[in-house]
Amino acid sequence: MSEPGSTVNSMTDETMLPDWLTRVGVFDLETTGVDVSTDRIVTAHVGVLDAKGRQIAARSWIADPGIPIPDGAAAIHGFTTERVRRDGRPSAEVVAEIAGSLRALLTQGVPVVAYNASYDFSLLFHECLRHGIEPLQDPSPVIDPLVIDKAVDRYRRGKRTLEVVAEHYSVTLDGAHEASADAIAAGRVAQALARRFDLPPSASELHTHQIGWARTQAESLTEYFISIGRIDPEETIDGTWPVRDGAASS
Repeated sequence: MSEPGSTVNSMTDETMLPDWLTRVGVFDLETTGVDVSTDRIVTAHVGVLDAKGRQIAARSWIADPGIPIPDGAAAIHGFTTERVRRDGRPSAEVVAEIAGSLRALLTQGVPVVAYNASYDFSLLFHECLRHGIEPLQDPSPVIDPLVIDKAVDRYRRGKRTLEVVAEHYSVTLDGAHEASADAIAAGRVAQALARRFDLPPSASELHTHQIGWARTQAESLTEYFISIGRIDPEETIDGTWPVRDGAASS
């Protein structure tokens, strides 16, 4: 593999994908907040994309998390407490089915794409523990376009939200913060990254690289936050990926 940031050789057909990206799972959660240990799943999507980025299998869920949904979260994803109580299913059932769907894909060797994967997989981990469901202890192979993009195009200025990164790679994202739209867009961004950059030759090798990249990125972010006074010098950003240490050790 070339160094992160090196582009595909000019002789390579940029429409081609590595074999391991021609059928790829996609995963996204919308939740009650951003704390992976205490917040809850509201909606979820797990799907499968083909080599052209077309969704060929999919399942979506609405969960009643059993707690009120904060107004700020509802404003982002559109699901209020009243709506999930009316349309949602018991959280334990939904969590079990999400974990089962992901486990089935990973057992088949299908990589699962999740944008900022350590958030979604860590929150799912805690939800499983909350409901007495066997968690995904070490999900693999996982593909995180956020981690990859930061590694291969480290010095690009600007935000790295899914909306911004999708636009950068000419991926359409209609309905941001809707679980299915975000999941599909993340999968297509992963495929766009593979067309543009020289990534490892297998999903398992890419998974291993991302563990190191995520750790390095967290260390860099920690230094920056300390320098601007956002966190105290003794604090650190957890760079464990794809399930954060606090979740994996629970």
